[in-house]
Amino acid sequence: MRLLPTLLLAAACSSHPHRDPTGEAFPSVQGEALDGAQVRIPDDFRGEPVLLLVAYKQKTQFDVDRWVLGILQAGIDVRVVEVPTVRGWVPRLFAGQIDEGMRSGIPREEWGSVVTVYGDAADVARFTGDEGRNARVLLLDGEGRVVFFHDRGYSPATFLRLRDAAQALRQVTP
Repeated sequence: MRLLPTLLLAAACSSHPHRDPTGEAFPSVQGEALDGAQVRIPDDFRGEPVLLLVAYKQKTQFDVDRWVLGILQAGIDVRVVEVPTVRGWVPRLFAGQIDEGMRSGIPREEWGSVVTVYGDAADVARFTGDEGRNARVLLLDGEGRVVFFHDRGYSPATFLRLRDAAQALRQVTP
């Protein structure tokens, strides 16, 4: 009987190898924004490009913040959504406390742009891989397809490629 909890925790904590999903449709997942809104990714963003900054580990926030700062400074016209993903049934039991902890460090006006994924987190992890501490940076087109992907940390050269990809999407999106 002791083996079952161990197996469940091991399955929740298993990692998925790196993979580049460029060209693929992002999986449909459900999350909740820190402002309480229910969000379906990518469905709720259809028709417009969206930049997802996916984080699997708490220490990823520094990497996420660098990407957000660069996007804001460059004036890139794209919606940015931070997507903390928390796998396993045990963390779901504490989802309210986890989200409250995030709210305490994020200004209220930004809560709508932070969408925590609990139940479907494994789908996202399989899609991008979740090894390492860096954020997964995914630029989706209006149909939910990945047109830009990066998972090796912030770099100015990569940021410029992201900027160019976002600008190109805006030129084809009304």
